[in-house]
Amino acid sequence: MTDPWVALEPGADPAEHVRLLRRAHETFTEAGTVQRPVRPVVADSWRRSARAGVGPDGTARVELSDGDLGSYRAEHPLARVMPLFRELMGTFASDGEHLLAVCDEHGRLLWVEGHPRTRRQAEWMNFVPGARWAETAVGTNAPGTAVAVDRPVQVFAAEHFIRRVQPWTCAAAPVHDPRTGRVLGAVDITGGDGLAHPHSLGFVQAVARAAESQLALLLPQQPATDTSELSALGRDEALLVGAGRRVRLSRRHSEILVLLSRHPEGLTGDELLCALYEDESVTPVTLRAELARLRRVLGPGLLSSRPYRLTARVESDVAVVERRLESGAVSAAAREYTGPLLPASQAPAVVRLRRRIADGLRTALVAGRDPDLLADWAHAPWGEDDVDVWRALAAVRPTASVRARLAALESELAAPTATWLQRRRS
Repeated sequence: MTDPWVALEPGADPAEHVRLLRRAHETFTEAGTVQRPVRPVVADSWRRSARAGVGPDGTARVELSDGDLGSYRAEHPLARVMPLFRELMGTFASDGEHLLAVCDEHGRLLWVEGHPRTRRQAEWMNFVPGARWAETAVGTNAPGTAVAVDRPVQVFAAEHFIRRVQPWTCAAAPVHDPRTGRVLGAVDITGGDGLAHPHSLGFVQAVARAAESQLALLLPQQPATDTSELSALGRDEALLVGAGRRVRLSRRHSEILVLLSRHPEGLTGDELLCALYEDESVTPVTLRAELARLRRVLGPGLLSSRPYRLTARVESDVAVVERRLESGAVSAAAREYTGPLLPASQAPAVVRLRRRIADGLRTALVAGRDPDLLADWAHAPWGEDDVDVWRALAAVRPTASVRARLAALESELAAPTATWLQRRRS
């Protein structure tokens, strides 16, 4: 198969395709390598699933139930477009004996609706509201993988990593916040072999785009506010959204806006110099020129001087994570944390803030001992070498792959010490 989006080639025998995939899956789960032709999106997902310690005989875990589920999804942004999902997909799901499913940005199923008999069958694999279907929890599957890679995905039969899911076929597409571009979750269609067609993927992709358009139309109905939103986590260049504009800032302007958003009272030129530059030879003239350029980028009236401050409220994702942590809402903080603050920045104040946020969150995760939250951190780019988190994960989820990764990290940590001792003895 050459097209990475096509689950089944036209004219191909579905039964033979399933047999080939199952043999490929068995080879991978036993030997750790893909030795048969498998679509790249699936092969990459299998590798991520294996690194996360997912076993082929596992099952999804229900994280939200009853009142917790009801209150959580009532507040979720995708609740506003559920009527649209039902209108566009409800009849298709019921008539075709399929399921309409919607998950959040962490792969937790919020709604599962459709044909009653198909819903009962899906309960056997815990494909139910409140269950966690993230890749790190249950391996390759359309809603979890679509959220993980942030693009539409179709998963056909034995392409699923967990065996009990392999009789099913599903297609899912991520849904984004139209203001910030952040992934809100995914919309999914799940069923049998009847969905093994590229049109299924195009269908859910069109539904996802319609949902984003609907969310954009709903925004003007929100209370009027002069607050702008600043996204700086996991980005080298921050994104500022407000007053009908989306502005991607330069690295230096990103640093300045992050610092000013934290100091509504303002900062003097000397304070900004110390916060931004390690090199003490940088002059106030250089800073003033940078601020003048930023003022032109932001437009008139947003940045004032003496001291330098923002004249309108700017809500940053950094502040959101800090508030969640301070209130003890560790899961919510982890959900909002999309990566280190301006990771390429060397500005002293940004480096200190980046370290404080990351250390605060990882400390809370280690103390909380939630295996899924720990796994999400450990398998993220910023956590793959975090030995403390891997130790905590090994304590609550001691799979072979987790123990192997922890052993490799501890070996790497021990190597410099051993080399230093050898040099001392010589």
